[in-house]
Amino acid sequence: MENETVILTGRSLTLEEVEKVSRKGAKVEVSSEAIQTLKDARQLVYDLANSDVPIYGFNTGVGWNKDKRVMKEFFQQYNTNLIHSHCVAVTPEASIEEVRAVLLVRLNTLLLGCTGIQPEIALMYMEMLNRGVTPVLPERGSVGEADIACLSHIGLAMIGEGDAYFQGVKMSAKEALSKAGLDPVVLGPKDGLAIVSSNALSAGEGVLVVRDIEKLLDIADMVYSLSLEGLNGNTSPLDPKTHEIRPFPGQAFSAERISKYIEGSYIYEPNWKKPVQDPLSFRSAAHIHGAVRDALEYLKKYLTIQINSSDDNPCLILDERRIVSCSNFEVTNWVLGFEMIGIALSHVSKASCYRTIKLSNNEFTKLSRFLAPANNVIAYGTIQKAFTSLDAEIRHLSNPATTDFFSLAGEIEDHANNSPYVVQKTRKIVDNLLYILGIEALHSVQAIDLRTDITLGKGTKKAYKIIREKIPFYSEDRNLTIDIQKIYEILKDDKFIGEIMKAVELF
Repeated sequence: MENETVILTGRSLTLEEVEKVSRKGAKVEVSSEAIQTLKDARQLVYDLANSDVPIYGFNTGVGWNKDKRVMKEFFQQYNTNLIHSHCVAVTPEASIEEVRAVLLVRLNTLLLGCTGIQPEIALMYMEMLNRGVTPVLPERGSVGEADIACLSHIGLAMIGEGDAYFQGVKMSAKEALSKAGLDPVVLGPKDGLAIVSSNALSAGEGVLVVRDIEKLLDIADMVYSLSLEGLNGNTSPLDPKTHEIRPFPGQAFSAERISKYIEGSYIYEPNWKKPVQDPLSFRSAAHIHGAVRDALEYLKKYLTIQINSSDDNPCLILDERRIVSCSNFEVTNWVLGFEMIGIALSHVSKASCYRTIKLSNNEFTKLSRFLAPANNVIAYGTIQKAFTSLDAEIRHLSNPATTDFFSLAGEIEDHANNSPYVVQKTRKIVDNLLYILGIEALHSVQAIDLRTDITLGKGTKKAYKIIREKIPFYSEDRNLTIDIQKIYEILKDDKFIGEIMKAVELF
């Protein structure tokens, strides 16, 4: 992947490409047309300034200080001061992968030519990505109407101050730039505002969270398939005709995917001892997972627009040679998508918890209580505390936060979204869910083993094999924290779902 290059135009960046650059080391190249746009936009800003037009953040202050004039001889000092004064974020740091996503998203939106930034500074984002320079970026402190408190730390690294990583090693930003063969930038008019004022933190981190949710849903479908076999459950809710009658695309997709996983399974065999309907946590799984898939389509649509459009104020309109104050940093539309996803994932979590509880209940499985292999083994009794406590966190995190804001900056900035926090709490929900689904998977493979001599589906057979290669049958009581961490790491590894997809010929 390191040899792959993503060409940036400002208008065609995909969520998949963001992941390729941020996580897999793909290189970045800016199109020649985009470079020319940057040059033309910079010249227009100078032309307007020379005509004595007041330009926010160029020859005026920003925020409440918009009424203050900035003279030409103070441009460099003012923009350096702007970077310094906006560095107010607090830890924890965003990961290297996340910061790379932030750099990429901001670079792409700069290429639209709506800021008037120096082309050399815009291209510094590309050089940082390609040479492995990653600014240290505290990820808390932004209210989400442009992530100014956090993105200022990228500007700090660009001028050779603060800290950065070079090829994964943390050091001073000045040293990191030197090792990469880069000189610190010299800030000019409007450069400081262009660096700090965008939603690149929430959008960059948001793209990676969306990619993780897509993988999580495939995992959730797979784990449910194992649990259905562990329960000896009913397949009737997967009947494609029922989904044709109620044509919500997400549930039909999950139902089809689950059917692929369990194709050839013993649970299709007629069994008069089996109840005609299972508990809703089993019966409605495809529908619940499908609801998240449908919500995700909304979010992906608007997040893709976000990373391919300008969120700058003021907005330079190059073809009409004017600059307009606006509110394009407003992100309510796609931040609401993350809030919706958080609520939807809480349903996935609750259903998984209930399935796991049912798998420990001999009244439902007709197996032993807590899936114990013998009377003198406690098995999965206490583990219920662990996954239900994780679900309680998810329930709390799924509460909306986008409406919690103050009126700031002389009561001019009286709306906000808390978009970085909304994205970050969704990220935490996803991580908790991996543990919860992992614990469900531990129960499902144990139930499968206790049934003995049964035929698994094409996909579930592969999943069972991968899990059992690292986590043996629960034959006697042991430290389950170790098992929980192992199953979490199995599910988190892209190879898990990738190998299963190959087994069922989905790619």
